[in-house]
Amino acid sequence: MLRDLSQTCGGDGCSNALSDPLIVYETPAGERRAYECCCGAVTITVAK
Repeated sequence: MLRDLSQTCGGDGCSNALSDPLIVYETPAGERRAYECCCGAVTITVAK
């Protein structure tokens, strides 16, 4: 379900849509995804 949500940049004053993640990895606590926006901000998402 969380994978289907629209992701937007978390940078100050930026609301660009995030494209495909640059890094995806699994930990015992869940999946982490790292996205880099064209504004230079990096957004990390966590899903259990």
